[in-house]
Amino acid sequence: MNDTRVIIVSGGLWTDDYLDYIRPGDLLIGADRGALMLIERGLRPDIAVGDFDSVSPEDAERIRVLSGRIDTCDPVDKNYTDTELAFELALNERPSEIVMLGVTGGRMDHTLANVQLLIRALRRQVVCTIRDRNNYIQLTGSQLVVEDRGFTYVSLIPATMEVSGVTLEGFEYPLENATLRQGQSLSVSNKLSGPSGTVSIESGLLLVIQSRD
Repeated sequence: MNDTRVIIVSGGLWTDDYLDYIRPGDLLIGADRGALMLIERGLRPDIAVGDFDSVSPEDAERIRVLSGRIDTCDPVDKNYTDTELAFELALNERPSEIVMLGVTGGRMDHTLANVQLLIRALRRQVVCTIRDRNNYIQLTGSQLVVEDRGFTYVSLIPATMEVSGVTLEGFEYPLENATLRQGQSLSVSNKLSGPSGTVSIESGLLLVIQSRD
């Protein structure tokens, strides 16, 4: 693992708040239309990946000319979404962190599949977050410090059938050694009571979602 931070931009919901997440030195990967989104904002994708079926031929040419590298695939004969292809490229960099932008909104099947990519990052011990205007999504299998980033709520959603030993410190509604199960809303819409809080679990995988309306 090295100090590289990878930003993946996909073709989902874009807001200019995303520019605040991009730092000098980040490795930028544009997945399909996400590459065009970067280019339209004056940013050069280090890698553009996908079948580019969601952009016009003219824009596909712009992506080819203005990207550092192009990884293309057949739009029909492929086993992975463009976002997952970008995610694989990101993991190959052995980065310290992956930030995923534009991977929510629109098709729910794509959004859910993208959220599940957090599991693979966790298994590889790579910090990975999904961010959009209204959400900041993380995953933990042990302990996570949740910092106040200006979001209203903090919700805990089990990513496995059951998450046990859930303890919250620094929240308005604390938990101690609780068990959360899929299909329950016990841990939705909590709030931090200070500048940060700690989520600890003993088993399972837990999505920690900071959100606002």
